[in-house]
Formats: sequence, C-alpha cells, structure tokens
Amino acid sequence: MKKEEIDTKNYWTQRYKDEKTGWDIGYPSTPLKTYFDQLNNKKLKILIPGAGNAYEAEYLYNNGFKNIYVMDISELPLEHFKKRNPNFPNSQLILGDFFFHNTTYDLIIEQTFFCSFPPLEETRKAYFKKMAHLLNENGKLVGLWFNIPLTGNIEKRPFGGDKALYLSYLELYFKVKTFEKCYNSIPERTNNELFGIFTKR
Repeated sequence: MKKEEIDTKNYWTQRYKDEKTGWDIGYPSTPLKTYFDQLNNKKLKILIPGAGNAYEAEYLYNNGFKNIYVMDISELPLEHFKKRNPNFPNSQLILGDFFFHNTTYDLIIEQTFFCSFPPLEETRKAYFKKMAHLLNENGKLVGLWFNIPLTGNIEKRPFGGDKALYLSYLELYFKVKTFEKCYNSIPERTNNELFGIFTKR
C-alpha cells in the first residue's frame, strides 16, 4: 500500500473513530431509494464505492439485490455494516482504494464519495475516468452530487461544485441521461443536491 493510500485510510478511519461523520444520515437517501424502487433487474452487479456505513447497500440487499459490492478504504464502516448485516457475503465487502480497483459492474452508485476528494482538476477527472473504466458496456453511473459553492479551502469537506463544472468532467466519459436539481432531497439537503444518471460512452 502506497503512503498516500495509507494516509487516506488513516484519515477516514480517524473520522469514524471521532464520529465526525456529518454525511451519514443513518438511512438510505430518499432520492437513491426512489431510484432503487424503480429497478426491475435484481441480477445487476452493483458497486457502491466510498460506501461508509452503506445504508443504500443494506436497502438493496434486503430487497433482493444480492449481487451488490460495498467498498471503502477504511475497515471501520465495513465492520459496522457487517454487524448490521451478518448474512451479507464477506466476499462482497471490499477494503481498498477505489483508484486501484479493477472489477467491472453494471451499475455504480455515487453518494457523498466524489465530494470527499480534494477538488483538484486532475483528481476530479481521474474520478470520472475511473468510474467509466469500472463499468461494463452500457453500464450506468447513478447518484447524487452536492450543488454547493466550491470554495478555495482544500481541507474542508464536503467539496462542492455546480452542474456546469461537473459536466465538464462527466461528458468526457459519459452520456447524460438526466442531471438535474434533486426534487426529493432530505430536508437538510434541499436545493443542495443534483441527481444524475449517466451511461458509459
């Protein structure tokens, strides 16, 4: 494991130990739950990277989606998830760095993962490039991106952006099916989220 990867792992593990997890709402995000409820193919191979406590994965698994993979760079949220879901296969819990993962999927779910990376142009471009790399042909990237001002502070998470900024990276690797301000955000995030569905180019 590279030093940068170790530093990132230690950073997030400490955040969980200190319970500095303001992104964790304790249940599946309403916009994603609504999207999941419209899915008919329960054989989809799904990845949730940077999943944290992975309430969305828990919801999917309990609703018959058994081919779902939960990924995080810190072991603590994966341990928490396993305690809540003892029947979830260990082989589908992935401890590792997203950028070094190479399995492919039909669907990848974004939920407060993108906004955790320092908002450097090369990092954001690498994120979308990697997402496309991890998707099968016709695979989809679906999720939520924060619609909040991007400040010059590269220490204070979550890091934001707006639709035009995200599209400048997204459109390099994806076709846009929909990308609009979220109509069913949780109250704390009203007007601060964009919901998107993108297909791999």
